[in-house]
Amino acid sequence: MKTPQEYLDGQVLLIDKPLKWSSFQAVNKLKYLLINKVGLPKKFKIGHAGTLDPLASGLLLICTGKFTKRISELQGQAKEYTGTFYIGATTPSYDLETEIDQTFPTDHINEDLIYETVKQFLGEIDQKPPIFSAIKKDGVRLYEHARAGETIEIESRKTTIHEFEITRIALPEVDFRVVCSKGTYIRSLAYDFGKAMKSGSHLTVLRRTKIGDYNVKDAIDITLFEENFKIE
Repeated sequence: MKTPQEYLDGQVLLIDKPLKWSSFQAVNKLKYLLINKVGLPKKFKIGHAGTLDPLASGLLLICTGKFTKRISELQGQAKEYTGTFYIGATTPSYDLETEIDQTFPTDHINEDLIYETVKQFLGEIDQKPPIFSAIKKDGVRLYEHARAGETIEIESRKTTIHEFEITRIALPEVDFRVVCSKGTYIRSLAYDFGKAMKSGSHLTVLRRTKIGDYNVKDAIDITLFEENFKIE
């Protein structure tokens, strides 16, 4: 591990965030370790470069000290995800946070249709964020509107899908790999993908594997981070 001064001068820590941890929890855990194990002051700067949902695992970049100034730059880099769509059903959150609300026919779906549908989502696309998201509308986060049962009109946003690859088809499951721009919601991609096939779909597995040149293969599980905490 680094010295206290090195953390204050700035580090980018590559964390493999576990499933069911929030990004906020991961940052707080590291903050606690750096204060209590390394001796950093309680008010040192720390933050993550891009939220990862609790139901997703994978690469989380956590910046310390002066490198917190790089957060906006890191957030703007392309991201790679792998995961699974469940074809034939939707949920209000577009993932497993909520229960299935509708089912759809899948008899007409085959490999040719799946591969042809992928082409519709390459390049710049219009995408609506999920109603269960942290985006604010009228000063209130969308998920708060959703949990209150309110109907909210969500404006679509421009986003870019650089690469979209199907890696396994075992209906109703379809595995994928996506490289996309900042602000892309893979949950919305799952929903829109099912709709484009005249069916439904929701996200059941999501893992972030890359942010720019940073790779989850070089990251450390946050639970191991504490066990291996030694100052050189």
